[in-house]
Amino acid sequence: MSLRKRQSQFALNVAFLILEAEKRGYEITLGDAFRDKRVHGEYGEEKGYSHPKSTHKVKLAIDLNLFKDGHYISNDEGHRELHEFWVEKCGGSPMIEKDPNHYSYEYQGIR
Repeated sequence: MSLRKRQSQFALNVAFLILEAEKRGYEITLGDAFRDKRVHGEYGEEKGYSHPKSTHKVKLAIDLNLFKDGHYISNDEGHRELHEFWVEKCGGSPMIEKDPNHYSYEYQGIR
């Protein structure tokens, strides 16, 4: 699968995730979705604050700010049910222990 197709699949599944979060009573605001290579370097390059292999650099990751009853949720447990949905229903990568608000797909040098 081409990178563009993978990015398109990722974007559609982020939409499904956001709709699922709303059904479960969460409110979502968007966080970091793309890290410009002029600031953060190419995939695999260490530059700026970004991890060298950040999937944000290839448009396969997004950070979602999660709220419940008006309160910001920053811990693993608060994101757990959405991460389970992301992995099981959307084919996403399990990242909850490393970065609770990070939802991504794996990248393996697809062009």
